[in-house]
Amino acid sequence: MTDNRHAAASGTSPGPRPGLRERQKAQTRADIRAAALELFAKQGYESTTVAQIAARANVSHTTFFRYFQSKEHVVIDDDLDADRKRVLENLPPGLDQFGLVRQMLSEMWTITQSDPWASNPERFAILRTEPALRATFQTESDRAIAEGLDFIAAYLGSSPDDPKLRIFVAALSGVMFHLAESATEHMLPLAAYLAAIDLMEEGFPL
Repeated sequence: MTDNRHAAASGTSPGPRPGLRERQKAQTRADIRAAALELFAKQGYESTTVAQIAARANVSHTTFFRYFQSKEHVVIDDDLDADRKRVLENLPPGLDQFGLVRQMLSEMWTITQSDPWASNPERFAILRTEPALRATFQTESDRAIAEGLDFIAAYLGSSPDDPKLRIFVAALSGVMFHLAESATEHMLPLAAYLAAIDLMEEGFPL
């Protein structure tokens, strides 16, 4: 089945046109996501089962688990890991810590905003309001922060155990998450995040 719900839940980003098999797999992921959002809206997240999502998407229970680890990951996963990896691989050398995080944030915000699933307002709302999803998303976020710390340390030629670097990354993460939580319906504009980084660099003047 193909409709507007699937277009909004595709989780694909612009790039070379994939082959037929890849397109079919992407469509199946989109079908499962669209079915999940429809059921969550109709009967609530907690009341919706994997079996119901699979049936609504016209796939088997086994097929569901080939595409998603759990019901939570239907919402949390965004299929952008390869895009994020390319961003990190193509960052220009020689940036200081603030220039680096500005560049990283700008690139990551752009690929997220450009992706129909990652930027889906219904997905955004569920991530914000469902306790089980918030807990799983926090675990995923903690992992991403740890990986980000390692990357920043390697880029700057520092040690991941450097207390100054760890405090910098912790402060940056706290500010970014605070801003994300303050959004009422959807992603804040990039300028809001960049302005926060400016304030950090200036020493948080009041």
